[in-house]
Amino acid sequence: MSDYLEIHPKNPDGRSIRKIAESLRNGGVVVYPTDSTYAVGCHLGDKSALERIRRLRGLSDKHNFTLMCSDLSELAVYAQVNNSAFRLLKALTPGPFTFILKASPEVPKRLMHPKRKTIGLRVPDNAIALAILAEMGEPLLTTSLILPDAEGPLLDPYEMKALIGKQVDLIVDGGSCSEIPTTMLDLTEGVPSLMREGGGDASEFLA
Repeated sequence: MSDYLEIHPKNPDGRSIRKIAESLRNGGVVVYPTDSTYAVGCHLGDKSALERIRRLRGLSDKHNFTLMCSDLSELAVYAQVNNSAFRLLKALTPGPFTFILKASPEVPKRLMHPKRKTIGLRVPDNAIALAILAEMGEPLLTTSLILPDAEGPLLDPYEMKALIGKQVDLIVDGGSCSEIPTTMLDLTEGVPSLMREGGGDASEFLA
């Protein structure tokens, strides 16, 4: 059975954040809140934890995960960002957006889109998620917590414990999250294009 941590959504305590980071560094699969839905994540370089998330979500090996970053400077390490993309990223981060960008050499090949060599990245506007990322000092490999055949994401941490408590190592209860996914923007061609409409409003940047 997984550990279960209730954390204040605005002022997460350092001891709990360190426990979460320790679990991730030790190969743990962790459920945590974001500014959109609850997410499930693992250490960037942990192939075993990644496969556990694939099984939990019922994902194929073609599914593209997102790198959850602490800030814009960290995001720029893992993606090729030109000046126009940088201005847009600066305006929209942190926030409920996922950006599709050309991956930098820092991204393991197994995490890129096999043909386009792209990666999804985002910077969440959530105190708990940002505290975890700051403690880790690197991005988390992450995806929304949606179970196979479910119509939408899991919203209640207590329900998560009952349904997937044996499949993850830690569930972080940070209170209510949105059921609306991130807005997804493709920035690979210089001009942003909308791939999925979600919780973020990017209308002023779209043609």
